[in-house]
Amino acid sequence: MGKNNGTTSWAAKQVFTTGEAAEVCNVSQQTIIRCFDSGRLQGFRVPGSRFRRIPRAELLRFMKSNEIPTDALESQTKRVLVVDDDEQIVELFEDLLGSDERFEIKTAATGYDAGLLTEQFKPHLILLDFMLPDINGNLVCERIKANPDLQDTKVLIISGVVSQDEMSKLTQSGADGFMKKPFDIEKLVMNMEELLQLA
Repeated sequence: MGKNNGTTSWAAKQVFTTGEAAEVCNVSQQTIIRCFDSGRLQGFRVPGSRFRRIPRAELLRFMKSNEIPTDALESQTKRVLVVDDDEQIVELFEDLLGSDERFEIKTAATGYDAGLLTEQFKPHLILLDFMLPDINGNLVCERIKANPDLQDTKVLIISGVVSQDEMSKLTQSGADGFMKKPFDIEKLVMNMEELLQLA
């Protein structure tokens, strides 16, 4: 995998050879091998061979601890989680954002599913319906904002029926933005771009 493939070729890769790690880190392969053999860079050897392999998480840790920029490993695609129990809204988002290469979309219909997906998917942005079947959006928002692993996750709450009182609850729960249903698609995308600093 050469540099010709752009950053995306590294973004999805989970295990690296010493040559690939050297290219990502912009150092010589010998440097990577020395770090591996001295234990500064953890990994494993392929059984029955001398080949060394480095897991993605370990390569990221090594790069951060040595102040090597991790841009090559970070995909430019923004992960967006849509949480809404209205199938039409979910379909609308899938159509709207699914064809936009800047976004990777996952959807959830309940607060419970949203919690599980947030842990696994680590979204950059959550489009969150206020009235979910099992829990109010502001509680989901509070939980997300209380999790130190998700401190960079933005939450945009979308709702049809919201009183002034509920609006202040949303702000207190840490929501980064709010849109009323029915919403203007262009405004929504602009809001997303601002929150994700794509604008």
